[in-house]
Amino acid sequence: MYVPPRPSPQDDPHYAIRLGLTGALSFAAIPLMDPNMPTIMAALPVGLIAGQRKAFNPVAIIVAIVVVCVLATLMAWFVNVLQPLPLVYAGAMWLVYFLGFGMILRSGAAPGMLLVVMAVLFSVIGMSGSAAVAMMRSEFFSAALVALVVIPLAYMLVPARTRQVHVAAPVPPGGDAAMGAAIRASVLLALSFWLYAVMPPSDIMLAIMAAMVLVFPTRDAVFFEAGQRLRATLYGSALAIVVVAIYPLSPKLPILLGLVFLAGLWVGTRVLYDPRPHMAYQNALPAALALIAGGLSTQDLGQAVLSRVLLTLAGAFTAAYAVALLDSLSGWRTRAEPKIKDGAAKKSSELSES
Repeated sequence: MYVPPRPSPQDDPHYAIRLGLTGALSFAAIPLMDPNMPTIMAALPVGLIAGQRKAFNPVAIIVAIVVVCVLATLMAWFVNVLQPLPLVYAGAMWLVYFLGFGMILRSGAAPGMLLVVMAVLFSVIGMSGSAAVAMMRSEFFSAALVALVVIPLAYMLVPARTRQVHVAAPVPPGGDAAMGAAIRASVLLALSFWLYAVMPPSDIMLAIMAAMVLVFPTRDAVFFEAGQRLRATLYGSALAIVVVAIYPLSPKLPILLGLVFLAGLWVGTRVLYDPRPHMAYQNALPAALALIAGGLSTQDLGQAVLSRVLLTLAGAFTAAYAVALLDSLSGWRTRAEPKIKDGAAKKSSELSES
């Protein structure tokens, strides 16, 4: 899948400040909107703005928000129609996963990632009935409205230095895309049942943290890439545990917003300057904010977050390395020369040669 390049300190030196500000503004909207699933409202605006590069592109943001709303509507209808038929439901979700991963592996474009993530969320929540599905659809609409306000506001307060708009240039990774998509769809279907078994509906956004480890296709060293995806999950979990451990010492909204801002500032600084693959940090922040919002809705913050993180990590770890192993055994990627090269791939090549 297309991975946006590391943001340039010359083009956008205040990227980290904007990222932290977006997280704080998203959390500030939660008591105003009073959502049933605050995890969605906390994570969606940050997830959308984290991948932006260079100058503010309002068209890209509006299109992304519209696609989120359309997919939420379609997936809610799809799940409600098929959920009463368990075997048909499972097979249909496998086909949706296959379609999403196929889009990623054939074109490298981001819509496939969004389809996979939305399918995971609605397929898992669908196990709880049509009322839960309708609630999630409404929560995505509310979170999209917040993103439509928060993201332009963040760019207005902290603009990029450059006026050039970034143009994405996805490149197919090559190989037998059908085989790669089938492997990922099968593993993700098993992971979906695991997530349903270990998570209540209020923590459904943890499914993104688990599913994201499968979205980015491996390239040169499958196990190295799997480790990078899991590193993002661990970073997000660690940030969430730190915040929910500190916040009860002074449980006031300004303190919480300050902690969220600092978490985003740390992640954004690492994205800008850490020499290691930047996507591990970028993917960590939405997961962290979803965990924080979910943890603050429970009675025993530390224990609840820790137990759910460990259960989710167990499934994510197993799924990531199952995909890596099946990729290695099937050899589907070696059937065509990969065309994508990024920091993670270069690093993995150096590890392979040493």
